[in-house]
Amino acid sequence: MAALNRTTLRRLQNLQQIPSVWEGDRRPLSPESMSEEDMEGPGDCILWVDGSEGVVRAMDMVATDSGPEAIVRALLRAIEHPQSPAPPARPQKIVVKDREIQFFLRGVLQDLDIAIDYVPDLPLIDEIFRGMQEVALNRPPQLPPQYAESLEEKAREIWRAAPWDSLAEHQIISIEINKWDVNTIYICVMGRGGMDYGVLLYRSLESLTKFRQRVVNEESFENLEQAFLGQDCLFVTFESINDDDDEEETNLSFLPASSIEPNFGNLHPLEGLRSILYEEEALTVLVALEAFHRFLRASSRKLANGNFPSITSRYRIPLPQSEESEEETKLSVKVSTMPEVADELWQMVADADDDDDDNDDDDDDWEIEMPLLRDDLVPPNSLLSLGVLPWETVDFLRANSNFHQPATVNIEPLGDGLPVLLIQTSIPKAKAMVKDLRDVGGIKSFCFNSGEDPFSEQHYDLAILQAHSDELYLLGEFLANDRVHGAARKKWDVRCQNTQGWCGIIIAKGITGASRGNPQYKDMMALFEMRYVSPKELGIGPLQLMPMF
Repeated sequence: MAALNRTTLRRLQNLQQIPSVWEGDRRPLSPESMSEEDMEGPGDCILWVDGSEGVVRAMDMVATDSGPEAIVRALLRAIEHPQSPAPPARPQKIVVKDREIQFFLRGVLQDLDIAIDYVPDLPLIDEIFRGMQEVALNRPPQLPPQYAESLEEKAREIWRAAPWDSLAEHQIISIEINKWDVNTIYICVMGRGGMDYGVLLYRSLESLTKFRQRVVNEESFENLEQAFLGQDCLFVTFESINDDDDEEETNLSFLPASSIEPNFGNLHPLEGLRSILYEEEALTVLVALEAFHRFLRASSRKLANGNFPSITSRYRIPLPQSEESEEETKLSVKVSTMPEVADELWQMVADADDDDDDNDDDDDDWEIEMPLLRDDLVPPNSLLSLGVLPWETVDFLRANSNFHQPATVNIEPLGDGLPVLLIQTSIPKAKAMVKDLRDVGGIKSFCFNSGEDPFSEQHYDLAILQAHSDELYLLGEFLANDRVHGAARKKWDVRCQNTQGWCGIIIAKGITGASRGNPQYKDMMALFEMRYVSPKELGIGPLQLMPMF
């Protein structure tokens, strides 16, 4: 049995001993009384209560397999650092209802002049646990039960429709509902960047524009977090059902709807983040998602290729039948694009970039101007991978691919081949990508740059190319701490040293065929050869993801 060291004993002996009886116990919490966070971690609750004063001096959550030392640690905190407004003190007596705990405490506390007794009941602790159970049982569900199935199905329909393939974050859709104290909902779609997917339903255009303005101009992460909590919106976000931090990061857009889990919630300046929808909120989201889905189906061609014309449609959305009436009620809604708002939001970014350029001119410590980084080159759902192309294959593609951009020098065939980044997509999208690159003069250089998502604290290797027009394009993100990518990146750097800093980018077809993830020579439609450079040579530094809601 572990014992307290002598210095700890002397420190505790010097504390005042008060004529109080403390209750102590450790109990497993039932699933109903645990929050979602507790369900994934600790399962036992330790309580130390001053029975004479009726106050909790210490409360701790521990793993169910932790030893009896955990209850001593909680007791020492109750003595020296009580969480209630009470002074540090030793009790005169402790009562417990577990014989094992009683014998363990007697051995550990034998030099502290504290009586340790067994009692069959702990009335104060029993009352506290009953209260916790009642609170848990009265906790509302995340979604109203009568609408939960419909909401989840509507969310999966949105996932299958993939609105992020057509709409960027600044392209806003309005939905006039005029019910449940909601006039108009403003839809903002996340997912174009391939990292976070969701639909935000703002209750006011002012909240949307104000948040975007703060995101564009704010540099402090703490202030960004406050801006995030200051939004007034409902939301649906998407996550993988089988999310495992130990597995390789997967772009959610590759997953079927059956592997995706929608999460619903509410943001409000006075409420903060709430992962619960109440009845009227659930009905608002249900109607808005159905109207948005119908609009996407009807307007997909008009919204293709980045177009965002003025479109207005009207729909009659059926409402769930009430228990009092079996008659189906329909709500008339109006759905419209907002191109003027889209231009305004886009201009915010441009103005902020201009201001940053002006400020950089006056700052000797920041001489590098941060160019605009575009992310509209690589089609959504493309596969990206690092590898090497044997020199024989390089010679074959130079002579036989649909398009070849040669290096400006003769690359010495040293090492096991040319280091390449392979981008695999469909035939039409591959052709469009090659055309886009030819229109900007081809690829001038390529680099990896560090990036960070401040909310998840994830760090990324960002694949960035520079066109001959000097525009920068984000090709994709790789998790910096991923073992597979880390090994591939080390090999990449060594191979680039062998080629004196030359590398290649291959654009391939076959994203949906048998060669998905492993394109053959016949699938490789274009080979671009370019310099591998440092981020500093491109005038960029570490980048940080700016949250869009």
